[in-house]
Amino acid sequence: MHRMIIEGGQPLNGDVRVSGAKNAALPLFAAGLLGDGPLLLDNVPDLKDIHTMAAVLRHMGALAEVTDGRAEIDPRPVNNPTAPYEMVKTMRASALVLGPLVARHGRARVSLPGGCAIGERPINLHLKALEAMGAQISLEQGYVTAVAPKGGLKGADFFFDTPTVTGTENIMMAATLARGRTVLRNAAMEPEVTDTARALTTMGADIRGAGTETVTIEGRGSLRGGRHRIMADRIETGTFMVAAAITGGRVRIIDGPQGCLGALEKKLEEAGARIEANDQFVLVTGPDRILSADARTRPYPGFPTDMQAQFMALMTVGSGLSVIQETIFENRFMHVGELKRMGADVRLDGNTAIISGVEHLSGAPVMATDLRASASLILAGLAARGQTEISRVYHLDRGYERIEEKLLGLGARVRRIRE
Repeated sequence: MHRMIIEGGQPLNGDVRVSGAKNAALPLFAAGLLGDGPLLLDNVPDLKDIHTMAAVLRHMGALAEVTDGRAEIDPRPVNNPTAPYEMVKTMRASALVLGPLVARHGRARVSLPGGCAIGERPINLHLKALEAMGAQISLEQGYVTAVAPKGGLKGADFFFDTPTVTGTENIMMAATLARGRTVLRNAAMEPEVTDTARALTTMGADIRGAGTETVTIEGRGSLRGGRHRIMADRIETGTFMVAAAITGGRVRIIDGPQGCLGALEKKLEEAGARIEANDQFVLVTGPDRILSADARTRPYPGFPTDMQAQFMALMTVGSGLSVIQETIFENRFMHVGELKRMGADVRLDGNTAIISGVEHLSGAPVMATDLRASASLILAGLAARGQTEISRVYHLDRGYERIEEKLLGLGARVRRIRE
């Protein structure tokens, strides 16, 4: 098991380049199952979840190769539309193959997904939407089996009770091969949904309204292969923005996504950071002292839940009182106990964290519990006095490509111990 050792107190300065977005890449790997030819993807991040997804596709018979930031997915040899538990038990995104498989092959058997332990993340809305499109759904021994009606899935008008990113992506993909028109209402508006729609469009899909609450898909008889460059990772971008602010540094983030971090930028400016942005980079300059600010997670374009833990790390060294409300996941405060080990003053009241800022954090041995909690502990360690040792950092490798190398390039004193 790996550990990360950080000697804090060093302002970060310099340039860092953002990798491709994991949360955009995973649905695009699933989208590769829909075409009659290969889907070529550029800007693919080198992450554990990516390689797991490629292995799942290969288990189904597809060709799926990932090399040097590029991937090629050829679905033509698929002969086993099953995603087994042994391969997907740690990855929630495995559910994304359900829609493409039942749409293209008429049948899918997918293990109920796993992933970070941050609360219940059911796929019931995915299944209800597929049922509305005519699929027969059964649950048995931890697997979902979906069978399309004779003649294939049919278009439907479906309202999501709550916006769901993977649900919107899953059903949007299935609808590209359904008979007739599908309208998805109360759809998720995240940029990753829009990126998936762009890729599907290059494959011949007819999708309108992606990135809004209503997405309309006109089904096609078939899709072709295509080529697409995956968008930059907005959560990695946000994490480095917070890193600049919490260390009082000056970091230029290159090749980040454009125009989709407005809620975070506003909160960082409230906290005293200076932000300059153009088409090429975002420059963040940290303040001498962090100002406390409140935040409430919301679906896009609101404040992202995937930045809540990182923003909390920043608020632990704020100048006053801040309140953070988590409205997306019910168990996403597991990093609080570890931050308190470093001297943070945080009190929990249901889905609300009340943070009294302290003048400084102190390095301590801590344990990561999930992907974004890992990032929050790294940020806290960068700002703390003394040495912080973070165990179970394998979570990081699910969502941050070569993060210690990027931090070293900004002047951080950080090293990974591989045991």
